[in-house]
Amino acid sequence: MYESFFGLQESPFSLTPNTRFFLNAESHQQALELLLVALNNREGFIKITGEVGTGKTLLCRKLLNALDGKCITAYLPNPTYSPEGLYQAVAEELGLETQPGVGTHAILKGLNRRLIELASEGQAVVLVIDEAQAIPEPTIEALRLLSNLETESTRLLQIVLFGQPELDDILAKSELRQLLQRITFAQKLRPLDREAVQQYVSHRLSQAGYNGAPLFDRRALRLLTRASGGIPRLINVLAHKSLLSAYGAGERRIRGVHVKKAIADTESIRRPAFSWMPWVLMAFMVAPLLTLVMPA
Repeated sequence: MYESFFGLQESPFSLTPNTRFFLNAESHQQALELLLVALNNREGFIKITGEVGTGKTLLCRKLLNALDGKCITAYLPNPTYSPEGLYQAVAEELGLETQPGVGTHAILKGLNRRLIELASEGQAVVLVIDEAQAIPEPTIEALRLLSNLETESTRLLQIVLFGQPELDDILAKSELRQLLQRITFAQKLRPLDREAVQQYVSHRLSQAGYNGAPLFDRRALRLLTRASGGIPRLINVLAHKSLLSAYGAGERRIRGVHVKKAIADTESIRRPAFSWMPWVLMAFMVAPLLTLVMPA
């Protein structure tokens, strides 16, 4: 709608996790480097957690792209499986045909044979699970059994879990401590600070084809940072609505007023504290003093 008006070739703040828009913010870049190093060293379990909207799925896809051609990957985006369903899903991802009605034990044996076959060909296998906080507890135990598949010298399957902070609470339960002990590396994605938000906005605009002067002024970026809490998904929502607001007014620069309209139109964000609050507090403090100095 507004792309040509602002000199853009595409929408810069789409919620679709496009890896072209991945920004090497500090915590996100650290997480990607951790993943690549740990997988290269054949570590077992790796866990990445972050609040809703911090970019876990985008990081997950960035990892899958980085692994493409280097190892065999199995990707489960919605892991609400029973234990048997998990084994079948992994088997399908690895090209292993399973007969209807076969038991869990038979599927696990088939997976073990397939993984040994791939290992003999020099192929590393990585299982990547997104939204891991949704895995039922019985299936988490099945996941641990999958991690047991190894030879005397080679780990046959590496597992990466991406999940919301609730995943940490689930894994902290005493009955799941065996799996928790197997997680060798973990990283938390942090929200972006003000400088990173500015870089994030500029990066996405640039990737969408913008090459002019800064499109968002300093006040707009400050409001965007405070209202979004540095959460990339919320930044996208507010930035998109701010562009719509400016476009509707025929203005080619995004100012604070446009971001304020975007904030008012978005229920899922926290409202920034208004600047008049200190004056209200001061009024309450000064009023008693005025009664002392005013003549009767």
